[in-house]
Amino acid sequence: MRGEEAKATGEALLRRLRRLVARAATVKGSDRKQLLALLDDFETTRRGLLKECTEVEGEMRQATVRTIAIGAYLRNSQAGRGKRHN
Repeated sequence: MRGEEAKATGEALLRRLRRLVARAATVKGSDRKQLLALLDDFETTRRGLLKECTEVEGEMRQATVRTIAIGAYLRNSQAGRGKRHN
């Protein structure tokens, strides 16, 4: 499972995204340097968030596989004792 450090990383990325959105609202369209820097920051943050999403998806898949395995084990153990599972 994800540790507290991984959770903190995701939270930090979301805070950074909020700050970038606020900063984007104040940048003038004619300020090319600021716009380029802002675009770069958005892209870096987006990549970080995508990485976090991928990790969470992997953990969800792993939890689903474990749940299926536990269910199969329970059904098998009940069948061995003569109980029926509907």
